[in-house]
Amino acid sequence: MLTLALIGLVGGLVTGISPCILPVLPVIFLSGGVQNAKPTVHKEQSGGVATAEAPAETKPPRSRPYLIILGLVVSFTLVTLFGSLLLSVLGLPQDVLRWAGLIVLALIGIGLIVPKFEHLLEKPFSWIPQRRPDANRGGFALGLGLGAVYVPCAGPVLAAITVAGSTGQIGLDTVVLTSTFAIGAALPLLIFALAGRRVAERVKAFRKRQRGIRITAGIVMIALAIGLVFNLPQLLQRAVPDYTSGLQNDINNSEQVKKALNLGGLENDQNKDLDLCTDGAKDLESCGKAPDIKGIQQWFNTPGGAPVDLAQLRGKVVLLDFWAYSCINCQRSIPHVTAWDKAYRDAGLQVIGVHSPEYAFEKEPGNVKAAADKFGIGYPVALDNTLSTWTNYRNRFWPAHYLIDAEGTVRHIKFGEGDYQTTEKLIRELLTKANPNTRLPAATGTTDDTPDTAAITRETYLGSTKRVNFAGTEDYTAGTKTFTYPATQAPDTFVLQGDWTLTSQNITPTGADGKILLNYRAKEVRMVLSGNGTVTYTAKGQTKTVQVTGTPNSYQLLSTKDIEAGALDVTVGSGVQAFSFTFG
Repeated sequence: MLTLALIGLVGGLVTGISPCILPVLPVIFLSGGVQNAKPTVHKEQSGGVATAEAPAETKPPRSRPYLIILGLVVSFTLVTLFGSLLLSVLGLPQDVLRWAGLIVLALIGIGLIVPKFEHLLEKPFSWIPQRRPDANRGGFALGLGLGAVYVPCAGPVLAAITVAGSTGQIGLDTVVLTSTFAIGAALPLLIFALAGRRVAERVKAFRKRQRGIRITAGIVMIALAIGLVFNLPQLLQRAVPDYTSGLQNDINNSEQVKKALNLGGLENDQNKDLDLCTDGAKDLESCGKAPDIKGIQQWFNTPGGAPVDLAQLRGKVVLLDFWAYSCINCQRSIPHVTAWDKAYRDAGLQVIGVHSPEYAFEKEPGNVKAAADKFGIGYPVALDNTLSTWTNYRNRFWPAHYLIDAEGTVRHIKFGEGDYQTTEKLIRELLTKANPNTRLPAATGTTDDTPDTAAITRETYLGSTKRVNFAGTEDYTAGTKTFTYPATQAPDTFVLQGDWTLTSQNITPTGADGKILLNYRAKEVRMVLSGNGTVTYTAKGQTKTVQVTGTPNSYQLLSTKDIEAGALDVTVGSGVQAFSFTFG
């Protein structure tokens, strides 16, 4: 528990000094800092009576910055962990709380500008003894509003928190993690507010213009609310270099953090025994009752789109295949899964494909259905768009196979490609145990095309948040940037040239064509592309062009008999989005 608390605090602190905090700073400075400045007291020359440069009734309590931060921590924690669950129970849209927070900010802002409106806001609370919900006196309501709309930068800590909140798997550990993350993210804001108060107390102009400060704070608060509606703060974040990326990467790649957060999904009563299975074990193991298939948006290849319940499949051997349609590793695995389905369905095997998207475009049901038809998938496919089932199985890989016996116990887990002979052998063993009188067909013998991953370039993502293998010297963060090929380039890397627009998931040329130089080791190179335009590439002295149309798909660029090292010079035309290179 202490480890989780420290991880949450550190993760929050890094987030609290990152560019994603910038849009909130003006509100914190004016409402939590400058408005809280202590008026200067001086003696009147005539009677020597102590007076203040600002009327006493306008002076907010010194606790205001702390109340704002407390409200932010409480609101962020409750909304992140329990908001999705509550709204689902009430049947309300998932963005209701965000809109409520925006409305709170706007109302408080209007109240700061128009005192009569502020009095109207206070009336419902007038029955509370000695208490007035004055935006100038209290900051807790403002903190609640900020916490509901505050969107911190993504990272492994926030990912674990979000998964727990979206799936309802919330325990003391996730509450501790979320609370400490919120505190860590809020501490820099508190320091900024207190620093603002100190500056305001030393600068006479701030002390003498309390009314002007209130109006300015109100305008800034309303501007923040409007900006958040149109996602304008993202433009600011893109324009500022991500100066915390190094710290974020250190956290992302820490084995201790990965282990503590269990990034595949938080442990619960259903999946706690899955650790008893060894990845790719040669013999059957016993790893607890199979967790539920949950949170599925839609089913394919079932009668009337009806859901499949594992509890109703007792007596059958079940193979769960976690996949994503643009994942080349999954594409190489699917022929084995479809072969097993055809060979052993009549003998009692039930294959279920759990489509857990890696990219946003993989959430589109039409894309998944078209891919399933293309790959010849006839078994049920579940659209796990919220990664609820993925999380319930604490999964971490595409593809991943979970083999469940006729009693509903997980008996084998295989992450990634390869070793299909072992998986098929264990399928046959479980089918025979379930029905000793069954006559099984011959083994499928599907050719294993799994490449030697140590001998080929790893999958290369091009999006700013998933970026892998970039060898340029430029800042590789979201936004529009200009790139130049470096003088030298290491193997298994890519570099860019020209003007590019980078988003979290893909890159696209800005205006004219953009160039990518890829050094690779593989016998097959593919690109995941979408949009409308052309991609021209040169390798081994030959130039070819691919016409790209429509939704994201995997396009083969080259294929050789054996694994080779080479360079690929790619020109991406205007209107084309590039997501990744994959290798075989």
